[in-house]
Amino acid sequence: MTVLALHIPDGFLSGPVAAGSAILALGAVALALRIADRTIDDAQVPLLGVVAAFVFVAQMLNFPVAGGTSGHVLGAALAAVLLGPWTACLVMTVVVATQALAFADGGVGALGANVLNLGVLGALVSGFLLAAVVHARPSRTVYLAAVGVAAWLAVMLAAVATSVELALSGTVPLHVVLPAMLGVHALIGVGEALVTVAAVSGLLAARPDLVHLGGRTFPGPGRLAPRPDGALT
Repeated sequence: MTVLALHIPDGFLSGPVAAGSAILALGAVALALRIADRTIDDAQVPLLGVVAAFVFVAQMLNFPVAGGTSGHVLGAALAAVLLGPWTACLVMTVVVATQALAFADGGVGALGANVLNLGVLGALVSGFLLAAVVHARPSRTVYLAAVGVAAWLAVMLAAVATSVELALSGTVPLHVVLPAMLGVHALIGVGEALVTVAAVSGLLAARPDLVHLGGRTFPGPGRLAPRPDGALT
């Protein structure tokens, strides 16, 4: 089975590309740490662990896509839904680093690129997209649709970034790797979107307090409304 993987192994990136990706990833993670230090309280720590464990396990389970390829859930958008973009960035970084260091899933030399592609881009872009949608006070249906789009987009961004890094490294030409990666991961992204929307829909029904809605709630089937206590969920 051929796997067009997002976890880049060692030896596939040139030194400058690996170093540049690591610098970008380190900068984003350092900023995320500063923001999280001001916003995370003790009550949220168990949720961080649960989300990290879920994403870790989900990424280890491959499912067939098409043409002998396989994919797995990324989890960045779901983490952003539950934790917000910056904390989700930290959780995804821990997951990707653990996979590389403990399970050799992705190269140690390519760790910066993998953190950037799988953690930083997905968590921040999907998180800020959903924050913008929440600000408009959408209906539950519109919000869930936005969750699906964010999940799909996180996968596609990771595929684009991986393709560009491989091309800049001289590993494979961009006109070869980009269409192949996007074609496969467009399908993987659909699976990611369906799983993420199903999970968030279930959480909104059972535990809406776990969904990061910027201090708003869904009043039944209607639109977002401010929480009476003004607290962040």
